Amino acid sequence: MRRLFAPICCVLALGLADLAGVAGQPAAPDAVILITLDGARTEEVFGGLDLDVLKSTLKADQKVEESALYRRYWAETPEARRIKLLPFFWTLVTEHGSIAGNRALGSSVTLGNRRWFSYPGYSEILTGQAHDPEITSNDPIRNPFETVLERIRREKQLDPAQVATFASWDTFNAIAEHTEGATTINAGDEPLTVAGLDNAVLNQLQHEAGSPWDGTRLDAFTFRQAMGYLDKARPRVLYIAFDETDDWAHDGRYDRLLGAYGRIDGYLRELWTWIQAQPDYRGRTHILITTDHGRGATPADWRHHGDKYPGAEHTWIALVSPTMAQRGEWKNTPALSTSQVAATLGSWAGVDWNTDHPQAGKPIR
Repeated sequence: MRRLFAPICCVLALGLADLAGVAGQPAAPDAVILITLDGARTEEVFGGLDLDVLKSTLKADQKVEESALYRRYWAETPEARRIKLLPFFWTLVTEHGSIAGNRALGSSVTLGNRRWFSYPGYSEILTGQAHDPEITSNDPIRNPFETVLERIRREKQLDPAQVATFASWDTFNAIAEHTEGATTINAGDEPLTVAGLDNAVLNQLQHEAGSPWDGTRLDAFTFRQAMGYLDKARPRVLYIAFDETDDWAHDGRYDRLLGAYGRIDGYLRELWTWIQAQPDYRGRTHILITTDHGRGATPADWRHHGDKYPGAEHTWIALVSPTMAQRGEWKNTPALSTSQVAATLGSWAGVDWNTDHPQAGKPIR
């Protein structure tokens, strides 16, 4: 027995030493991904096709049941309609994360700023506070305040290439950072040049394809640029800002708006699939998806937003994080604010945003 016992003890000791060595190695840093859908109404996110809005876009003699949108997206319940519109998104938030903002279930997310349009909304997302006196328009002025993206880069001593923003709207060059060059930003139809990434064709295409809107490229180019960068540069913080959900609504093109939701849903599926295939991202990537503002709640107002349109203050927040256990839709929970996004992103990256921003919203737990 003694002859058997000694070798067994030796093997156990070696095994424990190996485990101790593994435990002593620094863990790979977590990744944080922020995704925004500009002006994405709670009505579509939680209820899919809005029948009243659809009716308002049809010709007087056209029956709604005969429209292509009705045949494609209509179902009897909000739950069934939203799955037709955003099938992967709803799989993601119900099976891997959670979502707040469905007021029908006693969950609300509201803007803290009183402007209810884009720049103030994005500034609130990235700084955790409403800056109504300073940010009064969508003009591309340099953000007067440090953003959580900059703070994560500074405190974690990351290279600017490791904190990247890809946005369809060119004003993000001003929105996403207070100190120019503190992070990496690719917005509008700017070309992307990264060592080892052959992007010449995509850079040329996004310039040649043009866009219906000044200063804004199509979301397909934003996503493709972001995915190429993610694969090659392996950033620890990535922000993707889509825009077509706002642009098509302003144009009154409900058909194009629903199509934009569908494309973004496909992008989310592709991104999630990519993450699951990467050892350095799988199981350690935190994702927050939200919007900068809502829109008018009626068929007369759905195209618009701003403080004159009730409903534009209502937003939503989806969370997919390995450190958050809550699943599915939030029900009968305390109200959340868009101002809590910055501190939440910071907490995932190991940064306490509220230490020097005590007035900012607190992390979502």
